[in-house]
Amino acid sequence: MFRDRRDAGRQVAELLEGHDIEPDMVLAVPRGGLPLGRAVADALGVPLDVVVARKIPAPGNPELAIGAVAADGTVWLNDGHVTGLGVDESYLEETTEREREAAARKLARYRGDRPAPDLAGKVVAIVDDGLATGATVRACVRQVQDAGAARVVVAVPVGPPDTVEQLREEADEVVCVETPPHFGAVGQFYDSFPQVSDEEAMGYLE
Repeated sequence: MFRDRRDAGRQVAELLEGHDIEPDMVLAVPRGGLPLGRAVADALGVPLDVVVARKIPAPGNPELAIGAVAADGTVWLNDGHVTGLGVDESYLEETTEREREAAARKLARYRGDRPAPDLAGKVVAIVDDGLATGATVRACVRQVQDAGAARVVVAVPVGPPDTVEQLREEADEVVCVETPPHFGAVGQFYDSFPQVSDEEAMGYLE
């Protein structure tokens, strides 16, 4: 569906324009969201910055997210997973704090000495190179809402239909170029989907 992340970004920008959505700022989720976010921000002529969250892994299963926490401490939890797995409060508190600290360190590395953008009253588009469970993006949405944004739009090239629908409970609007019913992993919808290093990702913010 997409040649690479830049191509996906151009298609996301076209979709935003087609929905008459005019964001004041694009916030990309590092690392893979930054090459895409740069293309979106350039196409729309708006600033680009980052929003960072980390998934909260299930006990004994680091691949399963039972929630996510943003760099500012904003938390989203999958209550069904937390209850169904019997996750105890102490594990949840300790793991959430550990992941919050990791998210804050990553944000500080990416932002450097640049001040955090003022999101109050702004229309903000959160972009990533695709959705899987949507856990980290949910935490990002809540963080941006808490920062006073007037409207939060999630804009992505690809994601499973159920994840896209669930995100609509959090964001003011969700736009997605493709929602294939048979979804394995984000990378399967790209011709070129290499890992993005921190150094490369940070270069898109310059």
